[in-house]
Amino acid sequence: MNYSKYYPIDVLNGEGTRCTLFVSGCIHQCRGCYNQSTWSPDAGELFTEQLANQIIEDLNDQRIKKQGLSLSGGDPLHPANIAQVLSLVKRVKKECVGKDIWLWTGYKKSELTASQLEIINYIDVLIDGKFVQELADPNLHWRGSSNQVIHRLT
Repeated sequence: MNYSKYYPIDVLNGEGTRCTLFVSGCIHQCRGCYNQSTWSPDAGELFTEQLANQIIEDLNDQRIKKQGLSLSGGDPLHPANIAQVLSLVKRVKKECVGKDIWLWTGYKKSELTASQLEIINYIDVLIDGKFVQELADPNLHWRGSSNQVIHRLT
């Protein structure tokens, strides 16, 4: 899996102060997407065990209390990302007590495969649906267009 950006401190992508990882790879390629540079699974840098360890360390850093991890992209549920995203969310739930996980995907919840649903079992908030430029609304919280749905899973 590749990633395009990692922010150890972020207040824009989910509730509270968070760590945010933008993964690479997206089959949806929505018109008007603000993150087109992440569409190719080969874009950005290789996600390493070292970065996974850094994310865990950042989430557990008590100097700045973080509410959780946000996974965006690209698409964390892109087939090329499943194994490493699953490993990361399992680690966060095991090693970061009280941290929530938010995940953005262009897939609808009803479209998810068994392997994608396995990831969903570990997250707390799912924002699903493709970005639709005609439904874009800058006043929406946590979504780019009004068709996207926020599922609070826990």
